[in-house]
Amino acid sequence: MWNGLVHWLFPGRKRVDVIGDALWQQTLQSHCFLARLTQEEQRSLRSLCAEFLAQKQFHGAQGLVITDAMALSIAAQACVPLLHLEEGAQPAKLLRWYDDFVGIVLHPAQVVATREVVDDVGIVHHYREVLSGESMDRGPVMLNWHDVARSDATAAQGYNLVIHEFAHKLELRDGQGNGCPPLPKGFMATTSSAAARAAWLAMMQPTYETFRDQVIKAERFGGVTPWMDAYAAESMSEFFAVACEAYFVQRARFIQEFPQLRELFDAFFNPDQISR
Repeated sequence: MWNGLVHWLFPGRKRVDVIGDALWQQTLQSHCFLARLTQEEQRSLRSLCAEFLAQKQFHGAQGLVITDAMALSIAAQACVPLLHLEEGAQPAKLLRWYDDFVGIVLHPAQVVATREVVDDVGIVHHYREVLSGESMDRGPVMLNWHDVARSDATAAQGYNLVIHEFAHKLELRDGQGNGCPPLPKGFMATTSSAAARAAWLAMMQPTYETFRDQVIKAERFGGVTPWMDAYAAESMSEFFAVACEAYFVQRARFIQEFPQLRELFDAFFNPDQISR
């Protein structure tokens, strides 16, 4: 067993594959949605975390020192979406979903990023954007510890920064990032990848558009504020990532708010359960 992160932060050190009991229990107790998992799920998650931490490198920004508890907390939340994607698969196989990157950069708080865009007539515009996190296609994941540390407190609102950014990693597997992850053969009884994608979007697109309309009415006309984070109205990609947060950390409320997405998400994230 281990209690340190030396082999994660500095490649080439001896790999250790067993997470200590005390640290693991601390992690479960710190996150109510992890504590609700069955014992079998917790065992699978523990194995996934060990493999995840062996593969990834953590980097603290602005002098932030990453502790054992911090790294394991991030690993556990990042691995939850993988738990049932392929029942019986070994951790190394499941983690292929995250094999396009190695680095995880952790900032103490939100980051102000300078952006540059070119409009239709070729004029360059510069602006600043406040980022809680970011997933780059075939690049590292950036998170801020302030939001990660509050993940249990914000679970009631369906908010989870780690799951959000790693949901983007799932949908970016095919390089498109438009709210549809790569779907397995036969997804929801479809006969081709094109049909699977069409089935997914046929359920996601109208739900997203309805949610976006609700956000617009709330912000502009004083309508009822939706329960799920309004950031989901930015695009189909963001709707998928925010919906994944809610699905995993506040499943009962998610089903209440989006009953039409329950079958869709269950079919992707937990297909064996659907078949039983």
